[in-house]
Amino acid sequence: MIYRSRRDELENQLNRNALWAVTYGDLMSYLMIFFLMLFAFSMAKQDKTKSRKYEESLSNIQRSFGGKVDQKRLERAKAQEDESKLESNLKQSMQTNDLSGLVQIQSNERKVKLVLTEGVLFASGRADLKDPAKKILTPIAAELKKIPNDIVIEGHTDNVPIKAGKYSSNWELSMARAYSVLQFFSEQGIDENHLAGIGYGEHRPVGNNATAEGRAQNRRIEISLMKTD
Repeated sequence: MIYRSRRDELENQLNRNALWAVTYGDLMSYLMIFFLMLFAFSMAKQDKTKSRKYEESLSNIQRSFGGKVDQKRLERAKAQEDESKLESNLKQSMQTNDLSGLVQIQSNERKVKLVLTEGVLFASGRADLKDPAKKILTPIAAELKKIPNDIVIEGHTDNVPIKAGKYSSNWELSMARAYSVLQFFSEQGIDENHLAGIGYGEHRPVGNNATAEGRAQNRRIEISLMKTD
Protein backbone atom coordinates (compact mmCIF):
# COMPACT_ATOMS: atom_id res chain seq x y z
CA MET A 1 0.00 0.00 0.00
CA ILE A 2 2.85 2.37 0.81
CA TYR A 3 4.52 1.50 -2.47
CA ARG A 4 1.30 2.09 -4.45
CA SER A 5 0.71 5.41 -2.64
CA ARG A 6 4.20 6.62 -3.47
CA ARG A 7 3.82 5.49 -7.09
CA ASP A 8 0.49 7.35 -7.45
CA GLU A 9 2.02 10.42 -5.86
CA LEU A 10 4.96 10.28 -8.29
CA GLU A 11 2.65 9.90 -11.31
CA ASN A 12 0.53 12.85 -10.16
CA GLN A 13 3.66 14.94 -9.75
CA LEU A 14 4.90 14.03 -13.24
CA ASN A 15 1.51 14.72 -14.80
CA ARG A 16 1.29 18.06 -13.04
CA ASN A 17 4.72 19.07 -14.31
CA ALA A 18 3.84 17.98 -17.86
CA LEU A 19 0.73 20.16 -18.21
CA TRP A 20 2.85 22.74 -20.00
CA ALA A 21 3.24 20.26 -22.88
CA VAL A 22 -0.52 20.34 -23.54
CA THR A 23 -0.49 24.13 -23.82
CA TYR A 24 2.67 23.99 -25.92
CA GLY A 25 1.11 21.45 -28.28
CA ASP A 26 -2.01 23.61 -28.72
CA LEU A 27 0.15 26.66 -29.39
CA MET A 28 2.14 24.82 -32.06
CA SER A 29 -1.08 23.65 -33.73
CA TYR A 30 -2.47 27.19 -33.82
CA LEU A 31 0.79 28.55 -35.20
CA MET A 32 0.82 25.90 -37.93
CA ILE A 33 -2.75 26.79 -38.95
CA PHE A 34 -1.89 30.50 -38.88
CA PHE A 35 1.13 30.11 -41.16
CA LEU A 36 -0.77 27.82 -43.52
CA MET A 37 -3.42 30.52 -43.87
CA LEU A 38 -0.73 33.13 -44.53
CA PHE A 39 0.77 30.88 -47.18
CA ALA A 40 -2.63 30.34 -48.81
CA PHE A 41 -3.26 34.09 -48.77
CA SER A 42 0.12 34.74 -50.39
CA MET A 43 -0.58 32.22 -53.15
CA ALA A 44 -4.02 33.72 -53.76
CA LYS A 45 -2.54 37.19 -54.09
CA GLN A 46 -0.07 35.94 -56.70
CA ASP A 47 -2.72 34.03 -58.65
CA LYS A 48 -5.97 35.92 -59.07
CA THR A 49 -7.68 32.80 -60.39
CA LYS A 50 -7.34 31.30 -56.89
CA SER A 51 -8.28 34.45 -55.03
CA ARG A 52 -12.04 33.87 -55.12
CA LYS A 53 -11.67 30.32 -53.78
CA TYR A 54 -9.46 31.63 -51.00
CA GLU A 55 -11.98 34.30 -50.02
CA GLU A 56 -14.80 31.74 -49.97
CA SER A 57 -12.77 29.25 -47.92
CA LEU A 58 -11.81 31.87 -45.36
CA SER A 59 -15.42 32.96 -44.99
CA ASN A 60 -16.48 29.32 -44.50
CA ILE A 61 -13.83 28.89 -41.79
CA GLN A 62 -15.07 32.01 -40.02
CA ARG A 63 -18.65 30.78 -40.22
CA SER A 64 -17.73 27.29 -38.96
CA PHE A 65 -16.02 28.67 -35.87
CA GLY A 66 -18.86 31.03 -35.10
CA GLY A 67 -16.95 34.13 -36.16
CA LYS A 68 -18.40 37.14 -37.87
CA VAL A 69 -18.17 36.81 -41.64
CA ASP A 70 -16.46 39.74 -43.35
CA GLN A 71 -19.15 41.09 -45.68
CA LYS A 72 -16.62 43.05 -47.74
CA ARG A 73 -14.67 39.86 -48.35
CA LEU A 74 -17.80 38.10 -49.55
CA GLU A 75 -18.65 41.01 -51.84
CA ARG A 76 -15.13 40.98 -53.26
CA ALA A 77 -15.35 37.24 -53.95
CA LYS A 78 -18.73 37.73 -55.66
CA ALA A 79 -17.32 40.56 -57.79
CA GLN A 80 -14.39 38.40 -58.87
CA GLU A 81 -16.77 35.59 -59.80
CA ASP A 82 -18.85 38.01 -61.90
CA GLU A 83 -15.70 39.22 -63.68
CA SER A 84 -14.71 35.67 -64.52
CA LYS A 85 -18.17 34.98 -65.93
CA LEU A 86 -18.08 38.21 -67.92
CA GLU A 87 -14.83 37.23 -69.60
CA SER A 88 -16.34 33.88 -70.63
CA ASN A 89 -19.52 35.58 -71.82
CA LEU A 90 -17.55 38.07 -73.93
CA LYS A 91 -15.66 35.27 -75.66
CA GLN A 92 -18.90 33.39 -76.26
CA SER A 93 -20.61 36.52 -77.56
CA MET A 94 -17.79 37.20 -80.01
CA GLN A 95 -18.07 33.65 -81.35
CA THR A 96 -21.86 33.79 -81.55
CA ASN A 97 -21.77 37.06 -83.50
CA ASP A 98 -18.87 35.94 -85.73
CA LEU A 99 -16.62 38.67 -84.32
CA SER A 100 -13.75 36.52 -83.06
CA GLY A 101 -11.56 37.58 -85.97
CA LEU A 102 -12.24 41.27 -85.36
CA VAL A 103 -11.86 41.50 -81.57
CA GLN A 104 -8.92 40.24 -79.54
CA ILE A 105 -9.65 39.46 -75.88
CA GLN A 106 -6.74 39.56 -73.45
CA SER A 107 -6.83 39.13 -69.69
CA ASN A 108 -4.51 39.51 -66.72
CA GLU A 109 -4.91 40.03 -62.98
CA ARG A 110 -5.74 43.73 -63.46
CA LYS A 111 -8.16 43.82 -66.38
CA VAL A 112 -10.00 42.19 -69.26
CA LYS A 113 -8.94 43.98 -72.46
CA LEU A 114 -10.57 44.00 -75.88
CA VAL A 115 -8.48 45.19 -78.82
CA LEU A 116 -10.09 46.43 -82.04
CA THR A 117 -8.09 47.71 -85.02
CA GLU A 118 -8.77 51.06 -86.65
CA GLY A 119 -10.27 49.58 -89.81
CA VAL A 120 -12.94 47.78 -87.80
CA LEU A 121 -14.29 51.00 -86.27
CA PHE A 122 -13.15 54.07 -88.24
CA ALA A 123 -12.31 55.32 -91.69
CA SER A 124 -8.76 56.61 -92.16
CA GLY A 125 -8.20 59.94 -90.41
CA ARG A 126 -11.74 60.04 -88.99
CA ALA A 127 -13.16 59.57 -85.49
CA ASP A 128 -16.86 58.96 -86.18
CA LEU A 129 -17.89 55.31 -85.87
CA LYS A 130 -18.75 53.47 -89.05
CA ASP A 131 -22.16 51.77 -89.12
CA PRO A 132 -20.63 48.24 -89.04
CA ALA A 133 -18.62 49.34 -85.98
CA LYS A 134 -21.80 49.85 -84.01
CA LYS A 135 -22.86 46.27 -84.73
CA ILE A 136 -19.54 45.13 -83.28
CA LEU A 137 -19.68 47.35 -80.18
CA THR A 138 -23.34 46.65 -79.33
CA PRO A 139 -22.87 43.06 -78.02
CA ILE A 140 -19.70 44.20 -76.21
CA ALA A 141 -21.62 46.98 -74.46
CA ALA A 142 -24.42 44.55 -73.58
CA GLU A 143 -21.96 42.41 -71.63
CA LEU A 144 -19.93 45.23 -70.07
CA LYS A 145 -22.96 46.93 -68.55
CA LYS A 146 -23.86 43.82 -66.55
CA ILE A 147 -21.32 44.60 -63.83
CA PRO A 148 -20.44 47.98 -62.25
CA ASN A 149 -16.71 47.97 -62.97
CA ASP A 150 -14.72 50.87 -64.39
CA ILE A 151 -14.18 50.77 -68.15
CA VAL A 152 -11.22 52.56 -69.73
CA ILE A 153 -11.20 53.22 -73.48
CA GLU A 154 -7.81 53.96 -75.06
CA GLY A 155 -7.17 55.39 -78.50
CA HIS A 156 -3.88 54.63 -80.29
CA THR A 157 -2.42 55.57 -83.69
CA ASP A 158 0.69 54.96 -85.75
CA ASN A 159 3.44 57.58 -86.05
CA VAL A 160 2.58 58.88 -89.51
CA PRO A 161 2.01 62.65 -89.13
CA ILE A 162 -1.42 64.06 -89.99
CA LYS A 163 -1.06 66.56 -92.83
CA ALA A 164 -4.68 67.51 -93.46
CA GLY A 165 -8.18 67.07 -92.10
CA LYS A 166 -10.07 67.88 -88.95
CA TYR A 167 -7.38 66.79 -86.49
CA SER A 168 -4.02 68.46 -86.15
CA SER A 169 -2.16 65.57 -84.51
CA ASN A 170 -2.32 61.84 -83.89
CA TRP A 171 -2.81 62.61 -80.23
CA GLU A 172 -5.96 64.60 -80.96
CA LEU A 173 -7.26 61.91 -83.32
CA SER A 174 -6.70 59.15 -80.77
CA MET A 175 -8.58 61.09 -78.08
CA ALA A 176 -11.47 61.79 -80.44
CA ARG A 177 -11.75 58.10 -81.33
CA ALA A 178 -11.71 57.04 -77.69
CA TYR A 179 -14.45 59.58 -77.00
CA SER A 180 -16.60 58.23 -79.86
CA VAL A 181 -16.53 54.74 -78.35
CA LEU A 182 -17.15 56.16 -74.88
CA GLN A 183 -20.16 58.12 -76.12
CA PHE A 184 -21.59 55.04 -77.87
CA PHE A 185 -21.24 52.98 -74.68
CA SER A 186 -23.05 55.71 -72.76
CA GLU A 187 -25.89 55.59 -75.29
CA GLN A 188 -26.04 51.81 -74.81
CA GLY A 189 -26.76 52.27 -71.10
CA ILE A 190 -23.35 51.89 -69.47
CA ASP A 191 -23.10 54.11 -66.39
CA GLU A 192 -21.08 57.21 -67.29
CA ASN A 193 -19.58 57.23 -63.80
CA HIS A 194 -17.65 54.09 -64.79
CA LEU A 195 -16.43 55.30 -68.18
CA ALA A 196 -13.10 56.96 -68.98
CA GLY A 197 -11.40 57.78 -72.28
CA ILE A 198 -7.68 58.29 -72.98
CA GLY A 199 -5.79 59.20 -76.14
CA TYR A 200 -2.17 58.03 -76.41
CA GLY A 201 -1.51 58.96 -80.02
CA GLU A 202 1.55 57.12 -81.37
CA HIS A 203 3.29 56.93 -77.99
CA ARG A 204 2.38 53.35 -77.01
CA PRO A 205 3.00 51.22 -80.09
CA VAL A 206 2.60 47.44 -80.08
CA GLY A 207 3.97 46.96 -83.59
CA ASN A 208 6.87 48.23 -85.68
CA ASN A 209 5.97 51.57 -87.25
CA ALA A 210 8.58 50.91 -89.97
CA THR A 211 6.26 48.33 -91.57
CA ALA A 212 2.71 48.58 -92.91
CA GLU A 213 1.67 45.61 -90.77
CA GLY A 214 3.11 47.17 -87.62
CA ARG A 215 1.42 50.51 -88.29
CA ALA A 216 -1.91 48.71 -88.75
CA GLN A 217 -1.45 47.03 -85.35
CA ASN A 218 -0.74 50.38 -83.73
CA ARG A 219 -3.93 51.99 -85.07
CA ARG A 220 -6.29 50.49 -82.53
CA ILE A 221 -8.85 50.98 -79.77
CA GLU A 222 -8.39 49.14 -76.46
CA ILE A 223 -11.39 48.66 -74.17
CA SER A 224 -10.40 47.56 -70.67
CA LEU A 225 -12.71 46.40 -67.92
CA MET A 226 -10.82 46.94 -64.67
CA LYS A 227 -10.98 44.05 -62.21
CA THR A 228 -11.68 44.22 -58.48
CA ASP A 229 -8.53 44.59 -56.34
